[in-house]
Parts: sequence; C-alpha cells; structure tokens
Amino acid sequence: MPDKPYIMLLGLRGIPEVEGGIETHVQYLAPRLVELGCKVEVLSRSPYHLDSVAESWQGVKITPVWAPKSNSFETLIHTFLGTLLAAFKRPDVLHFHAIGPALLVPVARLLGLRVVVTHHGSDYEREKWGWFASNMLKFGERFGMKLSNAQIVISKTIRAQMLELYGKPGALIPNGVVIPDIRAAGKLLESFGLQPQRYILQVSRFVPEKRQLELIQAYSNLSAEGWKLVLVGSLESGDEYIGQVKELADRTDGVVLTGFQKGEALEEIYANAGVFVLPSSHEGLPIALLEALSYGLRVLASNISANLEIGLAEQHYFPLGDLDILAEKLSTLIDSDWCPEQIDGQRKYIANTYNWDDIARQTHAVYEQVTRH
Repeated sequence: MPDKPYIMLLGLRGIPEVEGGIETHVQYLAPRLVELGCKVEVLSRSPYHLDSVAESWQGVKITPVWAPKSNSFETLIHTFLGTLLAAFKRPDVLHFHAIGPALLVPVARLLGLRVVVTHHGSDYEREKWGWFASNMLKFGERFGMKLSNAQIVISKTIRAQMLELYGKPGALIPNGVVIPDIRAAGKLLESFGLQPQRYILQVSRFVPEKRQLELIQAYSNLSAEGWKLVLVGSLESGDEYIGQVKELADRTDGVVLTGFQKGEALEEIYANAGVFVLPSSHEGLPIALLEALSYGLRVLASNISANLEIGLAEQHYFPLGDLDILAEKLSTLIDSDWCPEQIDGQRKYIANTYNWDDIARQTHAVYEQVTRH
C-alpha cells in the first residue's frame, strides 16, 4: 500500500450534513481515514453540494460532480460521471457505497481501477421501487459482490445473504456513532412548542419504508396527555408520499414536522426527546437508531432483522405494521422510569460496540488488502 494511499468515495449525495444514512456514514468515516494517513476525496452530487463548504472539509477533498436531481437517474448518471473522473485521476482505491452505484463496478474494473464496495442494504426491497428499478438494483448488488476487489457489509444479516447468494460474505464493518454531549433544551424546542422529555421522536427521510404514516396513526390512538410526536426529515421533495404525511400530520393534533435538522439543532431535539421510534420496514443498520441509543433514549423499533441485530431487550421491539402493539408499547415506554444508571449503561455499550475509530481502522485494513494485489 502506498505511504499515502489515494482513496476516492463515490455513491453518496455528499458531505457534510446531507440527509441520509450513507451520507452520515461517510461524513464520520472519511476524516478518520485522513487521520490514518489516506488522501481522501469524496465525489458529491452537484444539487446537494453546499456552497458554504470549501474544497476541503476536515482534510477531505470534496469534489462536486454534476447530477440531475431526479429519483430515476440521479444516482446512475452521477456514478457514471464519477467513475470516468476516477479513471482520469487514478485513485489507489475507488470505494463505491451502496448497491445502486455498484452497477458501474464493471466499468470501473474495465478502466483498470481497484474497487471496494460497501453494501448498505438490499435497496431493491424498498417499497418505492418498481420492477425495473428493483432488478437494476439486484444487478448492482451482483456486480458489486462478484466483480469488486473487496466487499464490505454493514450487518450480519447482509453478510449472511451475500454468502448465500454469491459466496462472498464480505468484511463485516458496521455503522458507528459518536457519543454526544447532552444538550439542554433551548430556543429551538420552544420554537416548535415542545417540552423536554414530553415528545416521541423519529429522525429519518420521508419515504414509505420509514412508515411515518403508520406512526402518526398509532400516535393518534395514544392517551398520553401532553406528549407530541416529532418527525424530523426533509420536506422539500414534492412527491406523493411526503404530501400524504403532511396531510395526515395537519389532521392530527400534536404532530410536529420540523423539516431537515442538523448540527446543534438536531442534537437539541435528540437530547430532549422522551422516546425514539423507528417503525421502518427496511434498514441496513440504522444510524438514527444508534444515535438515539447514544443519547440514552428509550427506543422502540420494528422487529425487522436489521433492528433486531442491535440486540435490545424484547420491550424495545414491536411487530412490523402492528399499530395496536406499537401504540401499546409506546404507552408502556412513556410510563416507564428510565434511571441514570440505565442511560449511562446504554451509552457505554453503544460507545464500545459502534466506534467510528475502530470502523475506520477496519476499512483501512480492507484498502491495504486491495492494494497489495
């Protein structure tokens, strides 16, 4: 491996503070790779590139590459252009994130590039994709697992699936979390009419598999006086699902839509929540749930394999789609005592198990393996 290996990251919208699990993953990973001696470049998508972000952020070079802001073609066009740029710049490793971008792995290999692919989840299972898109994602998964120089998976569930489908288990390197300081309630909470420890929180993109509609319906059946439901996520896209969530939220007393939040604002919202809920039908390894645990929050998640893998006690899970049990378990958590010892123990467990420094070292070891051949 070169003394200062040149690593290019591709497949995400951009960093820093861009909404999305993969974006969060790279935001924490890339600066740590710089600390380990890598030259790191992230290829961002032009619609998401922040003018306020300089060419370099925390030692990471950020290069905007044109992409249309389109659900259908954004990823494919950006990844194709990014792969051509990589062929010109010749990084030691081109690291694709997610199976959609991995459709371009054959092109990258034909252009003589060393390729690593991180599998963040079986995106073809997401409810928004039709037959054609789902099959393209399956091709991306196959190309990424079969044709890349090395594979990374973020969960045991994905690892088992890849071993069964392609005989390629991949290196198991999970998502991580930074243990935060607990920020006191301030003017932001006041602006949304929220009281500390008196609201249920979900932080995620507004897409069908995150099940915001079901959560609002379950919340409407609660008899938790004074408690509100706070949904954090971008409302900018005018798609049908976001319109449905807005409409139902408007009709349901106590539902607060904050829009996309980041930095200190998001920290304040997390730190002062009473309960965090993730009712989703599809996840890779949910960073938002790890973040909630890192704040010591009481959490409730659907019983899909990605959430179960975190290993919480039975009372922190409910059957996917069962709104009666979701409401019942929410009510139980709201009424439960959550002592300082439980909070500290939860935060320590998450700090030891999902540590970004360890994750960066493990990823660096994969790069070393690839560049030795």
